[in-house]
Amino acid sequence: MSGGAAWSCRGVTFRYPGAARAAVDGVELEIPAGACTAVIGPNGSGKSTLLRLLLGTLVPERGEVRFRGRPLPEWTRRELAREVGVVPQGEEAPFPVSVRELVAMGRYPHLGPWRREGEEDRRAVAEAMRRCDVDGFEGRMLDTLSGGERQRVRLARALAQEPGALALDEPTAALDVGHEMAIFELLRDLGHGSATVLLVTHNLNLAARYADRLVLMDRGRVAAVGTPAAVLTRERVEGVYGWPVRVVEHPGPGPDAGAPQVVPLARVPLARVTGVNG
Repeated sequence: MSGGAAWSCRGVTFRYPGAARAAVDGVELEIPAGACTAVIGPNGSGKSTLLRLLLGTLVPERGEVRFRGRPLPEWTRRELAREVGVVPQGEEAPFPVSVRELVAMGRYPHLGPWRREGEEDRRAVAEAMRRCDVDGFEGRMLDTLSGGERQRVRLARALAQEPGALALDEPTAALDVGHEMAIFELLRDLGHGSATVLLVTHNLNLAARYADRLVLMDRGRVAAVGTPAAVLTRERVEGVYGWPVRVVEHPGPGPDAGAPQVVPLARVPLARVTGVNG
């Protein structure tokens, strides 16, 4: 980790119109620069809302979000676009576009509306497509790809931007096991390089294997922050998710050996536990 905070939240609260409770409630948090941080938690815990607040697409009702020490409202959209690559949970292209054209959109914050691609831009696009294993789709139209293939193209677009930080909402949704593992390995490597990686994911076990730090959300609040081993204890996971689990160590081999892995257990009916029939 390179030290310092990429993002910081101070007392951040946000409530959707008509909602009974805040989606994000008084969050105090720092996302370290130069590391891979995963935000986890049950459905409705506030993970995606927190990410949108960090990106400035939602404005907090109370509190403050800072990026690299500056309040988020002081950043222009173009400045943020140069610094942060975003992979949303899902999006539809508003017009027919080829894979190569979509990935090349990652260069727009550097080019502006009128400048033509240069050699550096072409290199960045080709390298991003290679790293996401979509270089074979260059001439294909986006709408001919599967959901998982389109997600890899969106990630390639973010990498082509060559940002200092990546923010991703469920980046491996709809991916097969091989590509899911490859994307998590890529994100870990980026976080161990010069980039800051922040991702929202439901996959506790891959988050524990590949992220340096976990943020566990529960009903809009931060339930725990720290290393995977510190956050994913049996008592905490059962308390937040409301389901019995066993936490075991990943057997390896590899650098993720020993990472905590959450195994959901069958919920035993009361009659079987007490020996009561009927």
